[in-house]
Amino acid sequence: MQAAVNTFGGIDALINNASAISMTGTLATPIKRFDLMNGVNARGTYLCSQLALPNLLKSDNPHILTLSPPLNMDPKWFAPHLGYTMAKYGMSMCTLGLAREFAQHGVGVNSLWPRTTIATAAVSVFFPDSVQASRKPEIMSDAAYAILVSDSRRTTGNFFVDEEVLRAAGVADFERYAVSPGAALHPDLFLD
Repeated sequence: MQAAVNTFGGIDALINNASAISMTGTLATPIKRFDLMNGVNARGTYLCSQLALPNLLKSDNPHILTLSPPLNMDPKWFAPHLGYTMAKYGMSMCTLGLAREFAQHGVGVNSLWPRTTIATAAVSVFFPDSVQASRKPEIMSDAAYAILVSDSRRTTGNFFVDEEVLRAAGVADFERYAVSPGAALHPDLFLD
């Protein structure tokens, strides 16, 4: 964080994007993999947020944006990959707690999650059949930008979905984000 401050003169936004994934059931998840997921996902989000906050508090429009899903307690999201769900929801719980804790300081703390699968390396490894039914990463960057330029004092504690953010910003054509325009899209995890 100090290197960022030294290079750029401060920190206005933190994006918690790093994530480890293992789409395995409890008996097939080695504890080292469980620890990695929770260390990178939940602990990483908490630690990076904690380290960025002293500088974010000096910003005129400070934001923390975490790429994590809305909290959905439907057991169907836990049973097939409990360790991964716990790790991702740990990130979302950071959003929930930090948004309330730092609201009076004007820090906007939000999460962003995709409506559909996104054509990333993780999707190609874990859901290879979904790549052609995915959207390009640009949809997430456009949605993130819309959130990060909003007023942090009025935009906090939200679990945003990329498509909803962009619709609210006036985007009507989502075909430009499709890997294969016209193809049926594969929904992402954790959204009903």
